[in-house]
Amino acid sequence: MKQTRILIIGAGGQLGAELAQGLWAVYGTDHVVAADIKNVNGILQQGPFEIFDVLDRNKLSEILVKHRITQIYHLAAVLSATGEQDPQRAWKINMDSLINVLEAARALKIEKVYWPSSIAVFGKDTPKVETPQSTIMSPSTVYGISKLAGELWCSYYFNRFGVDIRSLRYPGLIGYKTQPGGGTTDYAVEIFHKALQERKYECYLSEHTTLPMMYMSDAVRATIELMEASSEKIKIRTGYNIGALSVSPDLLAKSIRKHVPEFEISYKPDFREAIAQNWPQSIDDSAARTDWGWQHAFGIESMTADMLKNLRLLQQQQ
Repeated sequence: MKQTRILIIGAGGQLGAELAQGLWAVYGTDHVVAADIKNVNGILQQGPFEIFDVLDRNKLSEILVKHRITQIYHLAAVLSATGEQDPQRAWKINMDSLINVLEAARALKIEKVYWPSSIAVFGKDTPKVETPQSTIMSPSTVYGISKLAGELWCSYYFNRFGVDIRSLRYPGLIGYKTQPGGGTTDYAVEIFHKALQERKYECYLSEHTTLPMMYMSDAVRATIELMEASSEKIKIRTGYNIGALSVSPDLLAKSIRKHVPEFEISYKPDFREAIAQNWPQSIDDSAARTDWGWQHAFGIESMTADMLKNLRLLQQQQ
């Protein structure tokens, strides 16, 4: 029986570093190759590591053959807020890298590919509450445009070439192990660090701007469960809606104050507020729950407690 061997591209990012740990637990460190465009210290040093640029198609193919890769998790991307600073660069990195991965998967007959989409595919014309799986899409950022185009490319490669590619439309992701990477929802990570370090935080979104969020451990589990599901259960080859909780800065601050009573929050909205206003407030993820059994584990209160507990432990270790 052919052994599973996984390549994680963009393993140094907020999701990639934690997904590597989740995949190690399932497949073992020797069977998971972490890769990034630069050297990454810390938690990724346990298993094999490659430094390369996914825009280099020849190097990608070389690594896939060298490590006998059977599954690719392609996470490298320029995120929403960072992408607006240089839209052409964001488009090139996000789209060319995906095409390179899809072409390599087709040519080398890679068994499975994972590529993350995002709630950024939605826009001002999309229903904001319980956003449906299939609905109007009018993304307002180059990141969202690239994710929508990417979903269509994924569907095309599945239908035309049989590439088994799977995707989730992530909401904002909240985790304690790594720093966020330039997304509009980054405040929901920063706020916890500031609550413990300074007891105050100035938020770049408005008080009641509500967005879908998910605790990182749920996101990692959802990703692995999607990839481990049998092919016949995967009915959607663009990107599955996936949700867990919806929070605003005010709601998150109130949850934090139950553990850090002196915490104060102030508001100074910037360009990210306009991005957030075009995104959903809550997600209908019934297709994911029906097709392959998705269930989230963390709500706002349990997430807040776990974030603060683990951040305090990390502070004690430093």
